[in-house]
Amino acid sequence: MNQTNVIRNGFHSIEQVTDTYLKKGIKESGKTAEISFDEVLRAKQEALDPLKFSKHAVNRLNDRNISLSAEQSRRLADGVSKAGAKGIHESLVLVDSLAFIVNVPNKTVVTAIDQADAGENIFTNIDGAVIV
Repeated sequence: MNQTNVIRNGFHSIEQVTDTYLKKGIKESGKTAEISFDEVLRAKQEALDPLKFSKHAVNRLNDRNISLSAEQSRRLADGVSKAGAKGIHESLVLVDSLAFIVNVPNKTVVTAIDQADAGENIFTNIDGAVIV
């Protein structure tokens, strides 16, 4: 980029170009906040990371002949996102007649239960529940 192009685009120095593309935005205080590469990378990874199923959860799904439709999978992932937004770490996510225990920070389904196998309907070691 030569000096003429820099000035023509409204930038008078390389610092102005750098500031424009490396600043996150203006906060209420009027100061700009820098966004780190690590923050951008984590945000992109979180957006792309699908919900994972532990080996135990996969075995439970197979043993109980539970199969999720695309719509149910989307709702389960949406429920995990909602739980994460509320700061829940271990969540019970209810989708139709299915119950899933999910480790929210790792986005990992730990186990799956259908209503017929729920027994006494007691779930322990969770700190929140989401119904989707």
